[in-house]
Amino acid sequence: MTFRAQHLLGIEHLHPTEITALLDLADSYVDLNRGAVKHSDVLAGMTQINMFFENSTRTQASFELAGKRLGADVMNMAMQASSIKKGETLIDTALTLNAMHPDLLVVRHPHSGAVDLLAQKVNCAVLNAGDGRHEHPTQALLDALTIRRAKGRLHRLSIAICGDIAHSRVARSNIMLLGKMENRVRLIAPPTLMPSGVQEFGVEVFDNMQEGLQDVDVVMMLRLQKERMDGGFIPSEREYFHRYGLDAQKLAFAKPDAIVMHPGPMNRGVEIDGTIADDINRSVIQEQVEMGVAVRMAAMDLLARNLRDRRAGASEAGVMV
Repeated sequence: MTFRAQHLLGIEHLHPTEITALLDLADSYVDLNRGAVKHSDVLAGMTQINMFFENSTRTQASFELAGKRLGADVMNMAMQASSIKKGETLIDTALTLNAMHPDLLVVRHPHSGAVDLLAQKVNCAVLNAGDGRHEHPTQALLDALTIRRAKGRLHRLSIAICGDIAHSRVARSNIMLLGKMENRVRLIAPPTLMPSGVQEFGVEVFDNMQEGLQDVDVVMMLRLQKERMDGGFIPSEREYFHRYGLDAQKLAFAKPDAIVMHPGPMNRGVEIDGTIADDINRSVIQEQVEMGVAVRMAAMDLLARNLRDRRAGASEAGVMV
């Protein structure tokens, strides 16, 4: 199996064969998670520390469950009550944790690049659970697995990503992954929510839902990232829903078998109509949540294998890792 990464910091440096290898392994973990015994021992004896500097429900719960199902010792750090609040730097926190000899470190941080900085200071595998506006790699991977299972393939599909593109690390990671896998990606958003330099992303850009959704296979809606907005990006939520919220009328322009996705949490009546979100024939939003556990299990499994190999090689060479 081809997966050479030491950390999972983003999609940018993953090769398409590595993406495929991870998704193939995740498929096997979907079967495990649906079985009567949802437990493996591939991470037995290893320690996983979850550090979430931003609030999270789905991602943190998913990583915790993934680690426990793989047999790891899992510790969740309450970062709101940590020494960071007392003035400790991120690097000092990393060095403190490193002294505890963890094997896997899962980090979500509000600042882009913070997770990469941590990875440079520790002797374990680091997984990016979202850093600022930069990336959210496991979300893109779980989205990819959801699409592949629903459509039977992950290439040469037409995929629309709609909403707050400018502030979305989910959009950034998905654009990179879907592009690597030879899909046609369309971005749909008001100009105020479209990032600068978007023409360099290798995507098609629309500010009209009817035009952007024409004959697409996948409709991926995004949450309005109000916590990252510092100005008037939209006139009102009511006007935003009228123009960019997904409802039956707008969805009708997509292919009849198009699937609807949303990374959550959803703002019903803002980005998406509740009826569409709950339509079992079109919506795969709950499947995304399920795939999240399997993908994170696969990512930690593969990184742990590489970590063991490095440690074994270093031990033979008499080097401390």
